[in-house]
This record gives sequence, structure tokens and C-alpha cells, in this order.
Amino acid sequence: MDNRRLLLLLIFSFSMVMLWDAWQKYNQPKAPPVAAAGMAEAPAPKPSSSLHAPLPAAPAAVAAPVPEKADTVTIGTDLFKAEISRQGGDIVRLELKDYRDSVRKDKDFTLFEPKHQYYAQSGLIGDGLPNHKTVFTVAPGNRELASDDKSLVLRLEAVGTNGVRVAKIYTFSRGSYLIGVTHEISNGSDKELLAHAYYQLQRDVKAPDGESYMVSTFTGPAVFTDQEKFQKVNFADIEAGNAKFANKADNGWIAMIQHYFVAAWIPEPGLPREFYMRKLESSQNPAVAAGVIVPVPLAAPGATVSLAVPIFAGPQIQSTLEQLAKPQAEGGIGAQGLPLVVDYGWLTVIAAPIFWCLEAIYKLVGNWGWAIVLLTVAIKLLFFPLSAASYKSMAKMKTVTPRLMQLKERYGDDRQKLNQEMMALYKREKINPLGGCLPILVQIPVFIALYWALLGAVEIRDAPWILWITDLSAPDTLFGVIPVLDMPIGLLPIIMVATMILQTKLNPTPPDPIQAKVMLMMPYIFGIMFFWFPSGLVLYWVVNNILSIAQQWQITRMIESGGKAANDSKA
Repeated sequence: MDNRRLLLLLIFSFSMVMLWDAWQKYNQPKAPPVAAAGMAEAPAPKPSSSLHAPLPAAPAAVAAPVPEKADTVTIGTDLFKAEISRQGGDIVRLELKDYRDSVRKDKDFTLFEPKHQYYAQSGLIGDGLPNHKTVFTVAPGNRELASDDKSLVLRLEAVGTNGVRVAKIYTFSRGSYLIGVTHEISNGSDKELLAHAYYQLQRDVKAPDGESYMVSTFTGPAVFTDQEKFQKVNFADIEAGNAKFANKADNGWIAMIQHYFVAAWIPEPGLPREFYMRKLESSQNPAVAAGVIVPVPLAAPGATVSLAVPIFAGPQIQSTLEQLAKPQAEGGIGAQGLPLVVDYGWLTVIAAPIFWCLEAIYKLVGNWGWAIVLLTVAIKLLFFPLSAASYKSMAKMKTVTPRLMQLKERYGDDRQKLNQEMMALYKREKINPLGGCLPILVQIPVFIALYWALLGAVEIRDAPWILWITDLSAPDTLFGVIPVLDMPIGLLPIIMVATMILQTKLNPTPPDPIQAKVMLMMPYIFGIMFFWFPSGLVLYWVVNNILSIAQQWQITRMIESGGKAANDSKA
């Protein structure tokens, strides 16, 4: 196989993989229309007998009426606005003030919301203890974080059976997406109280609003333990009852992941825990719950015990996640593995350092668009020797193309003889047929890793570049959107297609007419996907292509000028 065929195969394979992924996403079964917003009627989970023995029987959950919007408490901090329902004391809405909605840019982005049945729920398991269906009373206190306060506390209270009182205490801190959640249990009975606490994330199985058909990212639960490491679980596997993940550990966390954002319950390291995932049968729309169960300290008669399990709910800012992953002695909370929620695909080992470099450049220039441009230039310079070798090989191939065509005309009916003569020509001219492709193969992992680094970085969400590019995470829509196809039309993708066409013209024309036609069509087939791509990704490809064209044109001109006379004499 000569270099042209191998290059064609690489381009075609990559484009087909991306097209297939987009097609599968576009044609996946659509969820039914959203019904009236409300919490799914699901019972509290039950721990296994091995988590904390002896184990009391968990009572059947009694359906409580769904509170109206008036039965919620609104909390405001410098980073978000949260709504806490009196039913269960659950977080039923969370608006992030520093991020815009994916569809309505005049609105704040909402993580937890009734539209997607997305809630952060918690409760207790034990005789007559409150769960996520219990209606709490709200203690008086501030609802807005004052400018001179570092934290805000919300206290909700409920009464269990046999003189047991329970308080659920939320602690909101300035400048933090980490929310403290503490269950305080006062045992007013004459018996020891053995209980468990559960913390779960409930969500429907639909993709987030505004997600591109052509750029598929993971949405669903994930579990991390030190033993099994990071495990993502598909909604379909949960609905089918065959989800595989770590069930028991004394470390780790459970999360619900979507593009750019994450919500994660993070129990204290060393505390025994059980993870679970289940389909919500009573939900109005297809939905799942993913959670963790932990034992509550044994409460003697007349004693008060507490259990604190924080939840992180916010953007996947990598520096923040890395800080939370550190042990408590270093200012973290021991959430080991939490940075893995940033989806870098299967090339995390390369993508993570690439983003570190991108962030370092951003700190110097103060603009993510220019940071992408400069990083692309840096990577191009790093691979300059390999690229130069590839372009030299292609240029040499282009100079001998006339003689290859003559050989094809002369030995067209004798395939074996044609291949022999072609190999002899390559040997005389000192041309390696694979010389143009091997350097490309070395660079492909880096380019794919950069693609995933840019795709997964919430830091570029809502980040402007110049002129009409006001959000590097959104497609370029300078010329509007084709309604029927829902296809954005922007200038950057048009430039991208133009550069691909120009690159094709600079490459040697394949002797095979079918190959030649496919190569001419490839820029249009492959390039049309870029109209749906985020502007930051298209910017990277445009800059890379322009630099490649400049390098290839210069090398080709140098070699062609020296090879023209040789071709004329040997013709």
C-alpha cells in the first residue's frame, strides 16, 4: 500500500468513526415529552446486611405529596442560586451564575432542575426515620450570603418515631461549589438507634439541552474507588439491569456527569459504603437514581450523632477538582480520582498535559482563543521535523507522478509488472512510499488528545475570542442556521473546508481515478461535520491546516524546482 492509499484510509476511517458516533446519537430513541415536573415516587434504598450489622428492616416508603414551588427555600450565594424542597430537604434546582444556558444565553445555566428530573436527594434508612419523601420544617435564618460572610447555613428539621428528631443542615461557602450536607440525629428514645444514610442523584436519561448531534459526550453516572478506579455506567445498562460497577468499598464517590458539569456525593475516606444504581419504575419519564449508602454512628439513648457527606455540584474546573482530590491535610477532602470526570477519552495521559500547557498559555495572554492558536503553533513546531519529512516524501511523490502515469499506461494490464516498475522507480529516486504516512501516524494521538482536551474543557465555555466568536464552546453561527437541518453556518468552518481543499491540491494526485475522486470529495464529506463543532475545535484545525499548508507549499516548491529538470531528462 502506497502512502496515498494509507493516508486516504486514515482520513476516511477517522471521518467514518465520527460520523457513525454522530449518527448513533442522532437516531437514538427519543425520550417521551416531559410531564408535569415532580419527583419520582421511588422508595428509599436498602443497604445489604454486610454494611452494618445488625440491620433493621427498612420500612416501605409512603408516598408524600409533591410540594408546590412555594414549598421550596431559595438560597443565594456568590456562585449559584439553589432551591431546597421541604419534601426530603432535597436540592431540586441549582442555577450557576457564572455560566450561561446552552440555548438561552440570556439565562444562567441550570444543573439541577425539574425539567430533567435532576435532583440531589438524601435521607435516612431506619425505623421511622425521615427520607427524601418526608416533609421538613425550615428553621429561620438568612437566605442570601452576605457580602461580609464566608458561609451560610440552612437547617431543616423533622420528627421521627419514638422521640427521634432529625435535622438536615446545609452549609454553603463563598467561592465554592462544594455544599456541606450534615444529618444530625437526636435519639430521644430509650433504645440504641442504628441507622444508615443514603445520598443519591436522580436524573432522566436524556442528553443535556443544546448538546450537538455531531459532538457526542458522556452523560450518566460514574463511580470511583481506589480498587476499581473510575467507572462510567451507561443509562441503557442501568435500565436493562446489567450495569457493572464497584458495589462496596471504604473509599470513593458517586457522580452524575454531563458535558462540562458534574454532581458528586463524596463520603469521608475510610467510611464503609455501598454504591447502587437503579431504574426508577414510578417515574413519569425514563429516569435513574445513582447513590451511595453509608452507616450512621450508633446513637445511644439521649445522645446526638451526626454524619456529614458533602456534595460537589458545578463546573468541571480542573484546578478545583484537583484541589478536592487532595487529602484533608493539604486542603482537600480526599476525593481521589475526581479530576477523571473531565472526559479526555482514551488519551487522558496525553490530553491532561496538553490542557496544562493550554492553561499556562492562557494565563499569559488572557484569552482562550489566542491560547488555542499559540498552543497549535507550539505543537506544530514540536512536530516540525516529522511534518517536514512527510511533506518532503509527498513532494517527491508529486514530482514522479508523471512517470507513474506513464508506467500505468505502459503496464496497465500487467499488475505485477506495474508494481515491480513502481518499486524500482521509488528505489532509484530514493522515495519511501510510506514516508509521508509514518510521521502522520506518530502525530495522530497528539491531535486526537488535543481534540478531547478542547472538547472537555469547561474553561472555554462562554469564552470569547475575537469579533463574532463569543463562545468557543459553541458552533460558529455567523451566517445563521439552516432550520430544516438545524445546521449552523459559520465562517470558521468554511475556512476549514477551504484549507482542506487546498491541502488536497498540494498532495500528489493518485494514479487511480477512483482514489483521486474520493480524495477530492473528502474535504467536503469530512469538513461538513465541522459546522456543528465548537468554535474552539474548528479554530485549532484551521490554524493547524494553515501552518501545514505553508510548510507543505514551501517544501513542495523547493523539491519541484529541483526535480523538474530531472523529470524532463528521464521522460
